[in-house]
Amino acid sequence: MPWLIVGLGNPGPEYELTPHNLGFLAVDRLGERHGIRITRPECHALIGAGHIGKVPVLLAKPQTFMNLSGVAVKSLLAKYELKPSDVLLVYDELALPWMQLRIRPRGSSAGHNGVKSVIASIGTEEFARLRIGVSPGADRAGGMKYLLSPIRRGLEKELDQLLDDACNAVESITAEGVEKSMAIYNRSARGEKEEA
Repeated sequence: MPWLIVGLGNPGPEYELTPHNLGFLAVDRLGERHGIRITRPECHALIGAGHIGKVPVLLAKPQTFMNLSGVAVKSLLAKYELKPSDVLLVYDELALPWMQLRIRPRGSSAGHNGVKSVIASIGTEEFARLRIGVSPGADRAGGMKYLLSPIRRGLEKELDQLLDDACNAVESITAEGVEKSMAIYNRSARGEKEEA
């Protein structure tokens, strides 16, 4: 069975380089790395099929806007006869510092509307997720405005590294599994191992 790797974001050029679109950006980078074109319109998403190493994957970017992401995920699970445990959701996380990653095997939405939609649509929290930290620091007021504004100039190099790190984490999950990957990637900015 393939992994269904779903990046969350909003379609349209005005949202392309915003913190809220890091799921899209990470899945695009994965596609570039592994020669997978994510261009086929299917099940309210753009998808591409291929392999990460020897592991079959479907890469998907829902085109329903963030708050309805679950519509696409539910349709893709049905079409490809996959289970929620075959899903890896990749998305931005305002509760995590910029550049930090966190892998979890399951859990609540923690207020993320895209994740909330997926949980409501497929009826379970039992799916893996890779959360990409986007918090700008102490001042998180006006969170939605920050998430939907262009990523600040001067962070391009860090963004490039962050997307590479996210791809490395996805590759680890598909090759080694969620638990082993958590031990590698769930670290603080200081490099200390943290609780999942």
